[in-house]
Amino acid sequence: MSNLLHSEITGTILECFYKVYNTLGYGFLEKVYERALMIELSEAGLQCVSQYPIKVLYEGDEVGEYYADIIVEDLVIIELKAAEGLREEHEYQLINYLKATDIEVGLLLNFGTKPQYKRKIFSNNRN
Repeated sequence: MSNLLHSEITGTILECFYKVYNTLGYGFLEKVYERALMIELSEAGLQCVSQYPIKVLYEGDEVGEYYADIIVEDLVIIELKAAEGLREEHEYQLINYLKATDIEVGLLLNFGTKPQYKRKIFSNNRN
């Protein structure tokens, strides 16, 4: 994984994810996992912000606003789920967050009956 974009950060995020999952297990609301993960990320020395607003623009006009669950080091968007399993629409939600920002790496973390994650990349060539 070392040759992947921001692999050191995403590796630390995944370690924190599994620690939270192994400690809390399955069945809590996303907000509980978000708060626990924020504690772990902070203890790991990562700068992170929860519920970060993302403006969606269309031809220069703002047409919507979403909130990313967690932004880490201004380089990685984390989208959390507490679902039975990851679905394609969860992946598209994360990709859309990446499209609406200058951030290129996203992690979809699911605190479901078993821990799951997906890593997504989207390169915005907005020069």
